[in-house]
Amino acid sequence: MKKIALFITLAAICLNSSIVTLAQNGAADLVITNANIRTMDAKRTVVRAMAVIGRKIHAVGSDAEIQPWIGPKTKVIDAGGKTIIPGFNDAHVHFMETGAQLASVDLRDAKSPQEFVERIKVFAAKLPKGRWITGGQWDHENWTPNNLPTAALIDAATPDNPVFINRLDGHMALANSLAMRLAKVDKSVKDVAGGEIVRDASGNPTGIFKDAAASYIDSAIPAASFEQRLEAAQAATDHAASLGVTSVQDMSANGTEIGVYQELLRRGTLKTRVYNCSPLGDYKRWSNTGARRAFGDPMLRVGCLKGYADGSLGSTTAWFFDPYLDAPNSTGLSMADVTTTMRQDIMNADKAGLQIRIHAIGDKANATILDHYQAVEKANGANDRRFTIEHAQHMRLEDLKRFASQKVVASMQPFHIIDDGRWAWKRLDAPRLKGTYAFRTILDSGGVLAFGSDSPVAPLNPILGVYGAVTRRTLDDKNPNGWIPEQKITVDETVRAFTWGSAYAEFQDSEKGTLAPGMLADFVVLSEDIFTIDPTKIRDVTVLKTVVNGKLVFERK
Repeated sequence: MKKIALFITLAAICLNSSIVTLAQNGAADLVITNANIRTMDAKRTVVRAMAVIGRKIHAVGSDAEIQPWIGPKTKVIDAGGKTIIPGFNDAHVHFMETGAQLASVDLRDAKSPQEFVERIKVFAAKLPKGRWITGGQWDHENWTPNNLPTAALIDAATPDNPVFINRLDGHMALANSLAMRLAKVDKSVKDVAGGEIVRDASGNPTGIFKDAAASYIDSAIPAASFEQRLEAAQAATDHAASLGVTSVQDMSANGTEIGVYQELLRRGTLKTRVYNCSPLGDYKRWSNTGARRAFGDPMLRVGCLKGYADGSLGSTTAWFFDPYLDAPNSTGLSMADVTTTMRQDIMNADKAGLQIRIHAIGDKANATILDHYQAVEKANGANDRRFTIEHAQHMRLEDLKRFASQKVVASMQPFHIIDDGRWAWKRLDAPRLKGTYAFRTILDSGGVLAFGSDSPVAPLNPILGVYGAVTRRTLDDKNPNGWIPEQKITVDETVRAFTWGSAYAEFQDSEKGTLAPGMLADFVVLSEDIFTIDPTKIRDVTVLKTVVNGKLVFERK
């Protein structure tokens, strides 16, 4: 029995790197002193110092309490009174697309069709003939008038390069004529369920493809090589580190990115923890592997499935009960399977122990998914399943409290508030807008918010998300007191949603999201104290240092 007890003890020590380090050195590997450490724990404890052993936090407290953990080999960082918070966890990001966009033409802030065309022309001139131009992230709402672009607008600027560039919401894209010829798209091609090809008066495609219709052009684009995908992933993780994003929940399109991240992890260059989601329709494949939700190690995990209920407000494809003000004959688009097979797919995936996360933006899409979740829980029984609705942007007031009562996580992106608020009133009337990005109502009713960026639809920078949630001041400065100001939340609540809330959404709240003994040592040092400065100045705050696993992965020079 003594031998068995000894074996168990030794095994436990070997599994705990912090104990091994402590036994060998009697000191911490890293100590932070003279800091304003916002632990973001349930009591919102604020401390001055922190000791890290291996990849985990060993102790927090005053400078005097942490001093004994400093040994001859301990790396000591004097924070100079700067604010430290847990690493930001982006609960909804398209990580591979974010990396790819960093190397593509940037059209997000093009203020006119002329500027839009000129940027594309300059970018195309640097490419070899035949190279596709993708990404872009354009926004016609920046233009006056805000007409959609057409293939004819960009054809002269791109005679030798096929183009398929996204609107920033990712729910419609513009193809040039060369791209449509390569994809064999002409007047005879029919629309598909859950999508729309915009046509001129003669029925010819204008170049705009909405939601599921984009598959016509996508099928003609050559697949990126593994090396190109590695480059995109490396660019994404480097960029994330510079912004204090230490974890992401990756909603990339096809769920096949895991091998790319695994290679970066093998090389030692992955700076971001990744929870990689796959399409909902892949549930059988994952179920057959025996993998369950949040399967893997702290750096790289799988087991979440993402589905789509509708499109987006900017593309007038979000699904509503009532018509759009500026498109009175349309209530948007529901995805083909929402009212047919989606509920059964969710039920089967849930039985297999996988996590379900569904994109829903319009009020009817949100109500429908909440109904699906309620039915699945009734059928499959009580469980800690942590269903999420991704975006949850526009809700009927009577549906908002269902997040708490059904224990559904609201996975939302606060930067969209200050962006969409410039023009959403053209599409939705005042009563519907009351349920828009309703952070205050969801929190007050006991719901959980998990914040992210939706990058590259919006900037990856979480500081801009904090600014958006706290001020709700739109980018055009026309709402100085905030757009729908009754839904503002505090800096504390916002940071909690970007840290603990996002960790909860991925079943990792016992591992990260707060700075406490036993938690992973992921944290960021900020240039200013976002908790006390004028909220309008939050957007100018930068990340000075980013630490993952107790190792410095970014330092601003």
